[in-house]
Amino acid sequence: MNRAEESGRRAGDRANRAEEFERLRPLLFAIAYRILGSVSEAEDAVQETWLRYEATTTVPTSTKAFLSAVVTRISIDVLRSARSRREQYVGQWFPEPLVTDPYEDPARSAELADSVSMAALLLLERLSPLERAVFVLREVFGFSFPEVAAAVGRSEAACRQLAVRARRHMDDGRPRFEADRRDREELAARFFDALREGDVESLRELLAADVQMVGDSGGKAPQWGAGIFGAEKVARVLAATLPWLFSIGGEVEPHQLNGQPGAIFRDRDGKVISTLTLDVLDGQVQAIRAVINPDKLGHLGPVADAWAVNREANRARRSAPGL
Repeated sequence: MNRAEESGRRAGDRANRAEEFERLRPLLFAIAYRILGSVSEAEDAVQETWLRYEATTTVPTSTKAFLSAVVTRISIDVLRSARSRREQYVGQWFPEPLVTDPYEDPARSAELADSVSMAALLLLERLSPLERAVFVLREVFGFSFPEVAAAVGRSEAACRQLAVRARRHMDDGRPRFEADRRDREELAARFFDALREGDVESLRELLAADVQMVGDSGGKAPQWGAGIFGAEKVARVLAATLPWLFSIGGEVEPHQLNGQPGAIFRDRDGKVISTLTLDVLDGQVQAIRAVINPDKLGHLGPVADAWAVNREANRARRSAPGL
């Protein structure tokens, strides 16, 4: 084979690898996001996986198993280094909001939807990096134990033990009943209608008595201290603050976020201020989680200055007749 033929063969091999990688990219991102809880870190892990795949001379028996193992090990390493940062994080830490999960598998749709919710990702934070990786590969994506063992570099027996511990931790923290998707969406629509109108009574009726509203600002945006608890307080805070955001041109865009009812809040220029997700159970909102940290919102579009928006909304409230 001459030099030109060899060059052509290598180019063809690279093109084939690139095509196969792109086919598997949604799965790789889905694995990394569930291990890391970060869109940006998951995207970086997937890109690093491609660089390693492009550079290796290994021809894997199963490209899917090979790439899944690589992205899992990269994600475990990133998570271990991220743990110390999260321990020093200012206030409550939430995962980065995900608008659309790129990976679909009709055979595992329930597991996929459940595993990407804010509540599930926060439960996964309780696990060790290895437990989290094993749980994600085995319980969410249905990898065999030999595949899981190869991915995390442990024996099958050890992985089975890790899976049992992880499943126990996850089951202990899950709600016992889950709302029908249509019921959740209908309740969320009523919630956001009441929010726009500042209707305290309607909001109170939709909230569980022990509802909690917590924000993740990372110390970089306004938030509600350690949180607001109880239907009366949450309803009054929402009704007293958010209508003023709308009065200065802000908008609320209902969205499915992490597979749950939620919304993206934008300023008058369309920049992202925050996101909000609702945990709905037994016909009521049990928890409201807001991501306000600008570092976690950039993948959704240009980010607003939340401090400036807050000051303008407060000025509008103070200058309103009768106040």
